[in-house]
Amino acid sequence: MVPASSDASTDGPAALARLRNLGPASARMLAKAGIFSVQALHDMGAVAAFRRVRHAEPAASLNLLWALEGALTDRPWQAVARHERLRLLLALDDNID
Repeated sequence: MVPASSDASTDGPAALARLRNLGPASARMLAKAGIFSVQALHDMGAVAAFRRVRHAEPAASLNLLWALEGALTDRPWQAVARHERLRLLLALDDNID
């Protein structure tokens, strides 16, 4: 589900920057990876989106993964890092080519 704070009529890079945990720098990284909308991020999921960003920007840290998951679930990235770290890291590892 796309967070309630997004508005499909204004979906795009600016809407990505308005999501919880994200901002202009995160939106730029997502755009560099070819992710231009909240809907695209939602459809892809945090792990796949992070992998694409990491491919485009190898220096992207795991904090972005926590932030993306938090943006999609409307939770603070710190809570995601605390409670979902292992699940997300295992999912990231499972998706490695």
